[in-house]
Amino acid sequence: MPESFVSVLAGYRQPAVFNPWGETDHENDLNTQGAVIRRRQLTAYLQERIGQARILLLAEAIGYQGGHFSGIPMTSERLLLGGLRHKAIEPEDVFHLLPQRTSSPVIKRDGFTEPTATIVWGFLKSAGIDPRSVVLWNAFPWHPYDSGKGMLSNRTPSDDELIDGHKVLKQMLAMGQFQIVVAVGKKSAKQLAGLGINALEVRHPANGGAGKFREQMSEIVGRV
Repeated sequence: MPESFVSVLAGYRQPAVFNPWGETDHENDLNTQGAVIRRRQLTAYLQERIGQARILLLAEAIGYQGGHFSGIPMTSERLLLGGLRHKAIEPEDVFHLLPQRTSSPVIKRDGFTEPTATIVWGFLKSAGIDPRSVVLWNAFPWHPYDSGKGMLSNRTPSDDELIDGHKVLKQMLAMGQFQIVVAVGKKSAKQLAGLGINALEVRHPANGGAGKFREQMSEIVGRV
């Protein structure tokens, strides 16, 4: 089931949106195999979770420092490459596949790192939560970028784009049968409420929200 889900995900195309699983970032990818590798990595990530994960943690959209190159929401390439072992976050926490980088080391020698991703994964590990009991996802699962600034930028997805993302989100919810859906930040919470999806809300860890995020997530995990 994850294989067909990822295949559908890879087919999406819109202006100023990068699809990590279906497109090549000609400026920043290491080579033309980037999309293939990212599909493989997302598939492995989902295969190890769908059917056993109890929680879906939902943020807004993929960013260039995270899933753009790793192929996995709220997960940086540096994490996959072992660059966060000093924080006790291991590549094996994500999947048992041998990770591959897709970004050119000329752009970022050790791979991009995303603050939100580091905080989220750090919380899972420090709280002793099985990383495979949680699926990280986005309301808009692709990477919206500023066309004036290029691929290495982020922007808020438009309302029309979010409608496209919500179609995929519904597929994810049906596939995962999660016990709890958690919205990361007010934007994600508003989108879920608009879809009639019952969800809990936690503070977004960015911009000084890490402590509150950890506190609220600890309360939620204690209920499951």
